[in-house]
Amino acid sequence: MLAVLAFFVGGSIGSFLNLAADRMPAGRSIVSPRSFCEACNRHLASFDMVPVFSYLWLRGRCRYCRARIPLRFMVVEAFMGALFTSIYFRHGFGAEFIVLGIAVSLLMVVALIDLERGLILNRIIYPSLVVLVLLAPFWTELGLTRSFFGSESMVASLLNSIATGLGAFLVFLAIALAFPKGMGGGDIKLAGVIGLLAGFPGALIALWLGIVSGGLVAIGLLVFRKLGRKDTMPFGPFMALGTIAALLAGGEIISWYQEVGDYVVRF
Repeated sequence: MLAVLAFFVGGSIGSFLNLAADRMPAGRSIVSPRSFCEACNRHLASFDMVPVFSYLWLRGRCRYCRARIPLRFMVVEAFMGALFTSIYFRHGFGAEFIVLGIAVSLLMVVALIDLERGLILNRIIYPSLVVLVLLAPFWTELGLTRSFFGSESMVASLLNSIATGLGAFLVFLAIALAFPKGMGGGDIKLAGVIGLLAGFPGALIALWLGIVSGGLVAIGLLVFRKLGRKDTMPFGPFMALGTIAALLAGGEIISWYQEVGDYVVRF
């Protein structure tokens, strides 16, 4: 029953993220007015916005004018519901659930906006940097272990976070300077956010997953001629999804990598 609650919480947040992804790039408020149909301007009732189920019940159309609702709305709600359920199974309802829930929500809205608009908004990045710097000493107390040369104190948590955030920012800045057309300023700042959020070695896993997955998708699009050699592809979604994977399963990924490495060495 609690897993269902976690799914509903995640789905509801996914619904809000859909709204934020539509309004924030245009500079519109995410608080007012409340949700309405963009086609007929009718305000939506609560039963029109039950995560996933309302979309299925209404067959992807507005109850009032029958305008089509983008499939993205249901996909994001279902994905966020699944993420929050996974967090619940791993950590239960506690500090970790709240912290990781906020983290994956932040990353998801960044991914959505960059995927659809090619933008990583400063109005998201800058407040996130400030909050993450303030939280940097407290990660261990919040249930997310962060050490520095074996120490797990508040100072160690702060040093790990700041060093990782600055290091990720500088690495991506160097890449952007070497390949100006291959990396945007938003990606550089997002790397700093990821470093502060995931720490070391989490950020290393996150960015590695982002680079590998983004590279594989780009190669696939080039092979099937869906992407020209001079075209650009948003990298933020891959960085965000890689970070979500690192936050939720970083330990398992490290163990798998070590097992593969040991097997290769023995072979």
